[in-house]
Amino acid sequence: MRNWIWCLLFIAGWRNASFASAAGNDSTISFNRYKKEFTERLWKIYPEWASSIGYHKYDQLLPIPNVEERKKEIDFAKNELKKLQTYSFSKLSDINKIDYHIIENYLNYSIWELNMLKSYEWNPANYNIGGSFAYIINENYAPLKKRMSIVFEKLKNVSTYFEAAKQNIKHPVKEYLQLAIQQNEGSLSVFENDFVDSVKALHLYPESEDAYLKRGKEATVAIQSYIQFLKDLKNEQPRDFRLGKELYEDKFKFELQSRYTVEEIYDAAESRKEYLHTEMYKIAHLLWKKYYGDETLPVDTLTLIKKVIDTISMQHVAPQNFKNEIEKQLPELSAFVKAKNLLYLDPNKPLKVRKEPGYFAGVAGASMSSPGPYEDKGISYYNVGTLDGWSAEKSESYLREYNHYVLQILNIHEAIPGHFVQLVYSNKSPSIIKSILPNNAMIEGWAVYSELMMLENGYGNNEPEMWLMYYKWNLRSVCNTILDISVHTKNMSKEDALDLLERQAFQQKTEAEGKWNRVQVSNVQLCCYFTGFKEILDLRAAYKKQQGNSYQLKKFNELFLSFGSAPVKYIRELILSKK
Repeated sequence: MRNWIWCLLFIAGWRNASFASAAGNDSTISFNRYKKEFTERLWKIYPEWASSIGYHKYDQLLPIPNVEERKKEIDFAKNELKKLQTYSFSKLSDINKIDYHIIENYLNYSIWELNMLKSYEWNPANYNIGGSFAYIINENYAPLKKRMSIVFEKLKNVSTYFEAAKQNIKHPVKEYLQLAIQQNEGSLSVFENDFVDSVKALHLYPESEDAYLKRGKEATVAIQSYIQFLKDLKNEQPRDFRLGKELYEDKFKFELQSRYTVEEIYDAAESRKEYLHTEMYKIAHLLWKKYYGDETLPVDTLTLIKKVIDTISMQHVAPQNFKNEIEKQLPELSAFVKAKNLLYLDPNKPLKVRKEPGYFAGVAGASMSSPGPYEDKGISYYNVGTLDGWSAEKSESYLREYNHYVLQILNIHEAIPGHFVQLVYSNKSPSIIKSILPNNAMIEGWAVYSELMMLENGYGNNEPEMWLMYYKWNLRSVCNTILDISVHTKNMSKEDALDLLERQAFQQKTEAEGKWNRVQVSNVQLCCYFTGFKEILDLRAAYKKQQGNSYQLKKFNELFLSFGSAPVKYIRELILSKK
């Protein structure tokens, strides 16, 4: 406890010194005012985004995705860039210099997306209202009566929203087309079930209840109409799901804000893959006799590793116990972090495991939904994909992938001390810019880094099986990067992609097929994991060298997280500039 208090004082003192030195600086005061005004203007343009992070002033608004709205967004970005350029960068505080970079990048990214990427034309999955309505209906941030009155107002534009969406669609990517159908079908339950149940709970007069239900029905009809439109669409010249080298490199630059280029990260991933294969062979060779006795060792390195992994992977929970096992492991992870003094865990921040909502379908089997920076008392949800309706063969393949050992690493990644913990820290950052404009490479990088950190400190009792499965899991992040770059910039085929994932990364067939599906409906995001991981490890090594004998892992972890979800390259500059 004393160490934590000391660290808090250290961080607080460092920050306060920074702010105090700038207290009389007109540029700092002015820029802080600008940031506040910028966020207010931002939420008015993007009210659903605002709602999702706990800013509820504009909850009732549903922007129509038409030409006028896109012009409004571009004009907003251009005007904000002009405002931003009135500030002298050199006169800003360190905190504000990072915020300047983040805002500038976001605005340029927005313009590029609308003018160059134009995904509003070829990605029908952009149009899905289920999540925004589900949030207002189900999250207890205000009395139910108030939330439902907001929903009632917001519902009046749903039909217009989807009619505009239909007008936007041109030569859609067929994979996004299927994803849009799947997710919008999933969102129907929000209006057919959640909305109706909430209306009934209000105990309104019959005429008022009928008015509510009528609007809910109109929304359902609009969604169904959009689904049918997508199903009936004659898509004779679909856009290729591959982004292409030029667009990919631009998006990588904007989205990750990394120190490294696409090619540098690709080369680093290939090197990491070779290292992991070497380490995995050592462990598999060690474990061979335990699992195979005197059976002759395979000559091929990858075959040997795969055989040992396949045998260990048979240790897994039953399908019906998958979610329960996750819930059981979370307190154990918390206890380990505390016992090893790795970083402070806020006991007042709740985490609940829930079945993955239907409107999340089709992208990932596990994810974290955390409250935004405006929601101090919000609940974080660990979303777990269901195995309901799966064949026995598919379920078994999935559970072997998320076997006894890998499931623990998954929980480290998604929850403790991964995403859940990082986002709690992020929401406490003194700069809201870093919370509302988060860097995905930092967020995913921390989660991947936390996996290694836990094992480095003895999690799993240094069992060779745990290390082997960790290396397999880390290879997943590495191959995510190789896969994404190869598919979108090097025209990698499905056959070669599955070879990378199944033979070289030792993934189960179900997992590999799912990842192939994912890379067709996403781009750059799969690079976040390894890119952020590498940058954080590089930073930790540099920080450890700088600190010498005074280096403390806990101090590094908490200092790193204190900057919020900022790009690692900017966090690096600040940390290494302070001794």
